[in-house]
Amino acid sequence: MEPTLDVGQRVLVNRFIYHFTDPAIGDIIVFHPPAGADRGTECGARHAPNQACPRPTEAESDQNFIKRIVAGPGDTLSVRNGHPVVNGVEKTDESYILPCGGGGACNLSKPITIPPDHYFMMGDNRGSSDDSRFWGPVPRDWIIGKAFATYWPPDRIGLL
Repeated sequence: MEPTLDVGQRVLVNRFIYHFTDPAIGDIIVFHPPAGADRGTECGARHAPNQACPRPTEAESDQNFIKRIVAGPGDTLSVRNGHPVVNGVEKTDESYILPCGGGGACNLSKPITIPPDHYFMMGDNRGSSDDSRFWGPVPRDWIIGKAFATYWPPDRIGLL
């Protein structure tokens, strides 16, 4: 999630907010990824090389990941120059990201549709982030909560 978060930085997470409201595009969340996400590019469905993973593996990992939501249930998504293209609109006002750098996952032109009750996650370091592009959208039930502040190290305390 660099540059938004540094490696080793600690965050506070609201575990209750999504009992009252739906997760939103732009939220930074902590969640359990699909099984295999910790090993890299394990997708739960076959897909074209120019397409993001459309479906996660069925099993939930016990690890915690932190990423940003870029698309929600029912949205169509492709990726151009590291930016999500959601429902045909490219989100280029992402001043918080690091450029993608031209790797294969920087341009995924064949759209996918996010399944019901799933969310598509991308890290802010688009060229080096292991995220939903590789292991698919995350079911809502696997979301732990919304990160809202940092508390460690002391010189990086602040709101997200």
